[in-house]
Amino acid sequence: MTARPLPVRRRPLVSAARAAGAMALALVLASCSLINGGDRQQETATAKADPSIVASAPAGLEKFYSQEIVWEPCEGQFQCAKVTVPMDYAAPDGEIIQLAALRASSTGKKTGSLLVNPGGPGASGYDFVKDAAATHFSQPVRDAYDLVGFDPRGVKRSAPVTCMTDAERDAARAKIYDLETDAGLAAARADNKVIAEQCAEQTGPSMAHIDTQSAARDLDILRAVVNDTKLNYLGYSYGTFLGSTYAQLFPKNVGRMVLDGALDPSISNEELTSGQAVAFEKAVRTYVASCQQQKECPLTGGVDGGVQQIRDLINAVEQQPRTAKDGRVVNANMFVSGLITPLYNDQSWPALTQALDAAMTGDVSLMLRLSDLGADRSTNGSYTSNSTFAFNAINCLDYPMDSDPASMRAEQQRLMQQSPTLGYFFAYGGINCADWPYKNVRTPAPVQYTGESPIVVIGTTGDPATPVEWASSLRKQLGNSSLLTWKGEGHTAYGRANSCLEDKVDSYLVSGQVPADNTVC
Repeated sequence: MTARPLPVRRRPLVSAARAAGAMALALVLASCSLINGGDRQQETATAKADPSIVASAPAGLEKFYSQEIVWEPCEGQFQCAKVTVPMDYAAPDGEIIQLAALRASSTGKKTGSLLVNPGGPGASGYDFVKDAAATHFSQPVRDAYDLVGFDPRGVKRSAPVTCMTDAERDAARAKIYDLETDAGLAAARADNKVIAEQCAEQTGPSMAHIDTQSAARDLDILRAVVNDTKLNYLGYSYGTFLGSTYAQLFPKNVGRMVLDGALDPSISNEELTSGQAVAFEKAVRTYVASCQQQKECPLTGGVDGGVQQIRDLINAVEQQPRTAKDGRVVNANMFVSGLITPLYNDQSWPALTQALDAAMTGDVSLMLRLSDLGADRSTNGSYTSNSTFAFNAINCLDYPMDSDPASMRAEQQRLMQQSPTLGYFFAYGGINCADWPYKNVRTPAPVQYTGESPIVVIGTTGDPATPVEWASSLRKQLGNSSLLTWKGEGHTAYGRANSCLEDKVDSYLVSGQVPADNTVC
């Protein structure tokens, strides 16, 4: 998602988990140092959009574009602000919501702001900039830009989708359904309906308006209140969908835009699921091949043999769930989410090897920890985000989903053929939105971009969550864009790739030098 990072649909909402963006996961598993924001003392600052920026505001939205915001010291050496936007853009004089934004001030001669979205849908840009600004971005980029992370509508601090207590979330993740039976499918749908009702009751009317097009309109207000005539933007995974939606809505306002880990906006939910299932199956095989080159790898018998050992483990846990050291029961869904989470970043593969080694001797505690990381569950039992619920709520508005039992079972068979190891766990996603109180407001279609500023699209050859083919497709749809491809493993590239790619992205962001189309690094 993310991470998502684009999240993986792992069965119905009652057992679904958002897979975080690769960069966020790497920070957790590798224990990277976090930014301290430098030694400069941040001060309260009041900002109001330039009159020329306000003059170009869409009709009826002038008061939002001209609002005065206050950047106050927060989170150590950062500044935070609340930005007001209409809840419903069709009724801008109605109810309002507020978006939470965090800024890491430029460390050199500022040329503008760089707005950042780490993926999801449901991931917090506020947290991403807070946790990774100093480690993820080069010094030239930090010199040139204020880095601005924000929580999109529906996410964490910005009119968040609220559904369940932490204990209820634990209980939902632990439930098991036999979805191949009518009774099991009915039970799963009934539980999802209860959750949907809780979400609607606890969240309120804003839940009807957290679709990506509304979030893209928010992005233009954010651009205005940081006083930029053009939007400079870095979006990962789902953030590429948000960015391409913005480019279609506001082509004249696009500045320097990087879309990394591209999502193809033209494909259906079923095509998206199929593409991910195939890509994750490929990632499992690539991981096994790499693992078997290490002496501590517990997987034997070549790649086919090693993959079969993983399948046997999943089947064993499915037949008989296991108990972790903390007393929690680990079912197959939780086990598979633990398997998938470190596939988002090859730097996390050693953690997967340790977890598999332990699981093969009967201890699933490390696999449960990986699953918890993917679900944003801390070791004290609290969930640190609402990402699972935001992910589902946004997708139910962005995609029509087929919840017909016969269709879902046919999809299951296709997915199991395409992905023998994981396909079953990608099926039945239609249940998530079957009884959602709000119907989809969008039908997938190619994006159209008529702006003069070239956009940079990035794909990674071994990306399991947004297959590299989607980047090529998005580049073609945008037209005025350049495709960068990284020969690497894991989800997204910038911030963890080689100097070839990093330098080209930096040159584009800092000086506007567009990399040659179809460059491979």
